[in-house]
Amino acid sequence: QVQLVESGGGLVQPGGSLRLSCAASGSIFSINTMGWYRQAPGEQRELVATITSAGSRSLVSSVTGRFTISRDNTQNTVYLQMNSLKPEDTAVYYCNADLWEIVARTQRYLEIWGQGTLVTVSS
Repeated sequence: QVQLVESGGGLVQPGGSLRLSCAASGSIFSINTMGWYRQAPGEQRELVATITSAGSRSLVSSVTGRFTISRDNTQNTVYLQMNSLKPEDTAVYYCNADLWEIVARTQRYLEIWGQGTLVTVSS
């Protein structure tokens, strides 16, 4: 079974930094786009950042200049470096990936999600 496992969440003061990691495991042929979403209490889930297999990146405007998304294809891992954190960044962060899973003699295309990791920005 293909899955994403997230880590790196925690409590940080405003202006601080945090680095989230998300590792994909299982029978994977290739990974296309990986990304990060976040959801604050009572709010809609929001797309934060994406990165394609070729390295093209996108960021939501509210985090541009503060966050950086990157990936290590040798480890099937995506990262989110978060700097200059603000209280409004507080949310559960979810990793997402579109990938080709190996199934018997063929492949199937899947979108999968991590379990979520809580980021709290507070004094």
